[in-house]
Amino acid sequence: MKPPSSKLEHRQNEQTAEARQTQAQAAGREFASPEEMLRFDAARTEVPETVKARLADSLEKEPPSEARASWWRRLFL
Repeated sequence: MKPPSSKLEHRQNEQTAEARQTQAQAAGREFASPEEMLRFDAARTEVPETVKARLADSLEKEPPSEARASWWRRLFL
């Protein structure tokens, strides 16, 4: 007769099964375009706080959109 399993063993078995299912779903996914793949990845990836801060600083330094002229106007002016 098999002894009853502990709650820890049961939970570990569930987590292992969930991990296998997630891996199988991710491995079998095909994308129609690179952009779709990037959107899929971006939706599931957390942006590090350091990157968020650097991006915010960079955006603050950008001139307002109406102040930026197109490249060809800057070339001929």
